[in-house]
Amino acid sequence: MENTNNVTEFVFWGLSENLVVEEVCFVVFSFFYTVILLGNLLIMLTVHTGNLFKSPMYFFLNYLSFVDICYSSVTAPKMIVDLLAKSKTISYEGCMLQLFGVHFFGCTEIFILTVMAYDRYVAICRPLHYMTIMDRDKCNKMLLGTWVGGFLHSIIQVALVVQLPFCGPNEIDHYFCDVHPVLKLACTDTYVVGVVVTANSGTIALGSFVILLISYTVILVSLRKQSPDGRRKALSTCGSHIAVVIIFFGPCTFMYMRPDTTFSEDKMVAVFYTIITPMLNPLIYTMRNAEVKTAMKKLWVRKVFSEKLMINNWK
Repeated sequence: MENTNNVTEFVFWGLSENLVVEEVCFVVFSFFYTVILLGNLLIMLTVHTGNLFKSPMYFFLNYLSFVDICYSSVTAPKMIVDLLAKSKTISYEGCMLQLFGVHFFGCTEIFILTVMAYDRYVAICRPLHYMTIMDRDKCNKMLLGTWVGGFLHSIIQVALVVQLPFCGPNEIDHYFCDVHPVLKLACTDTYVVGVVVTANSGTIALGSFVILLISYTVILVSLRKQSPDGRRKALSTCGSHIAVVIIFFGPCTFMYMRPDTTFSEDKMVAVFYTIITPMLNPLIYTMRNAEVKTAMKKLWVRKVFSEKLMINNWK
């Protein structure tokens, strides 16, 4: 296939063509992105300063927050700027980089959520062997596996798109570069590429979702053997994980577990897994987790105490 590429930039249609709606969206999504940054940075700061990093669960929660910041930053800043821009353009190279980033960090998040489910399974179903199975060396290897898996997935997606010729239309009915909207602009038959893209994304999304469902089902069944206090603590922790999984995998499954087609609802569905989920993750893990709330209180008390000490010394 000869790669005849006459397109140097793409034009986004954005979330809406109504100027008033775009202005409202600018305020709303600017607030959402600020919450994403502050909330996830607070989680990371709490884990590091609260001596929680030694726990495998918080080890992975720290990197989940980091991935959430990166994942949302691939699309949100550009989308927010474009809401007030007359011309919503992105270069061909920028589009391919954005496509890579969305799938790299999105897939990495899926794998981290899967590893976190395995961590909870070991902690609840095999508590006596927990620290042996989930030692730091194995945690580092699993974390490395999530990054490698995300990279392999995204590089395949980009390689499939880059080799396609783009010679005519360059308008994308979306607010960022994703595989399905970009494939519609190619000047060739993309059926085979679409099948491979769907198989690649669908296998990861569905496979991970099934593993997560099985893991949490086994965990919930095993909780019947726990004491009331142990059951309450485990349900609190697993409840936050399950909530994140549902919010993230629901939209992802809708987007990537289907043939190479696009719908008008895709943009709003994409908002859920690129912006809403990264924003809700810190809130869910904080509200549902007593240990994180305690560590945050200690961090706040330490900050207030240090400020008072500085003021007294200054006087």
